[in-house]
Amino acid sequence: MAEARRILIADDHPMMRSALAQLVTQALPDTALLEAATLDQVIAAVGARPSPAPVDLLLLDLNMPGMNGFGGLVLLRAEFPALPVIVISASEDALTISRALDYGASGFIPKSAPGERLAEAIGAVLAGDLWFPEHGEPSERAEDIDLATRLTALTPQQLRVFMMVAEGRLNKQIAHELAVTEATVKAHVTMILRKLGVGNRTQAVIAAARLLVEPPQPVSGPVAPAAPPAGASGSAARAARRD
Repeated sequence: MAEARRILIADDHPMMRSALAQLVTQALPDTALLEAATLDQVIAAVGARPSPAPVDLLLLDLNMPGMNGFGGLVLLRAEFPALPVIVISASEDALTISRALDYGASGFIPKSAPGERLAEAIGAVLAGDLWFPEHGEPSERAEDIDLATRLTALTPQQLRVFMMVAEGRLNKQIAHELAVTEATVKAHVTMILRKLGVGNRTQAVIAAARLLVEPPQPVSGPVAPAAPPAGASGSAARAARRD
């Protein structure tokens, strides 16, 4: 008997997790569901399940504690490169959708989308495809692609330090949080600046601002309005990532 797929639902709102869990169960009855409410919980859940029992798919909210917008997505892609991620967001603008694609997501579902869209996206991503709603091309996308490329040069630990620098933390605070020496943090910061091609911490913080997401308005859960335009998947979505 085939082992049940494991899908991790990561959102800090219990009602949203419950609504997503219900929709996933309806679409994939044999799925084992896991839940997380913070980025640290996501990392712990995925890291605790190495092969042969991995998490097969992550449904990820961008505004959970610890996420720092797309910073958390970038960290997860560096830490667990084989884990496909579908971003679930109340922000539905073209820039947010485009950034999700550029920073490594395999799919994007607006929280306002009907359940059948979620099922369609999950099916596509589990099959190894991409699934994104139709969206325009943001004028500043080239800058995001450039930053995404530079961020791939950072190790997971350097990404953690980078995110803490972006929050304005001092080296001493970062060292305490990561349980390393201050000298180690300084070495990481030096490498981060070099790999990002910036001259100082201020410029690094400015670069990190591109990873932030405007906090969305609260929502009660996925609703079922008239179906929006179908998501782009397969070759079309892959072409968008290559552009």
